[in-house]
Amino acid sequence: MAETPAGEDDGAKAAADIERGRLLFTQDCEFVMGVRTEADLPHPELPEVAFAGRSNVGKSSLLNALTNRRSLARTSNTPGRTREVNFFRLGGGLMLVDLPGYGFARAGKEEIARWNKLIEDYLRGRVNLRRVCLLIDARRGIGAPDRAVMELLDKAAVVYQVVLTKVDKEKPSALAKIRQAVAEEIGRHGAAYPEILATSAAKRFGLEEARASFAALTESALSESTLADRE
Repeated sequence: MAETPAGEDDGAKAAADIERGRLLFTQDCEFVMGVRTEADLPHPELPEVAFAGRSNVGKSSLLNALTNRRSLARTSNTPGRTREVNFFRLGGGLMLVDLPGYGFARAGKEEIARWNKLIEDYLRGRVNLRRVCLLIDARRGIGAPDRAVMELLDKAAVVYQVVLTKVDKEKPSALAKIRQAVAEEIGRHGAAYPEILATSAAKRFGLEEARASFAALTESALSESTLADRE
């Protein structure tokens, strides 16, 4: 029997992963709740993927694009529009979590401090948090506020993955340099997932790969749960 070339195996697996991601994100996605304090966080129910990033990095736009919705998450040109931790249930398999933007925001110091504490409380204590998507504007690269969050995630041993946003705003040569710089930096962080996702909500670029990545996390959580039940 002839062996299947490795390249064909890889291509078939990638296609299967993308199809699983597509099927996951065709399920109903509904807003569950928004919380403003740690005490109000919902009971851990499903595996969670959280979206973190600087104010106005495009978190809400990416969530809307991934779920094929126009207004699942509110978008605005005003930094700091998301002021709660917002939970969205995707079918029966995954919870998407939109975190308040960090860094500059048009709000008072007390309000910004509250947001930052809420983000830290969530990231440190969420047992079903499978991954944090750390959104980085492709035009800016990793900045000081991003590094502070990366250090927090490293200390909390929470796996995070860099997701470049707005890649359509950069020329290919400049984007390649940003990707290289990001890859070199995350290589020095223990909790950083090595694969970088490059996306554009406006041009719908990179969405299939992102969905496939999240679907794999859902399947991994399901497999772990099945093994635990058998034990």
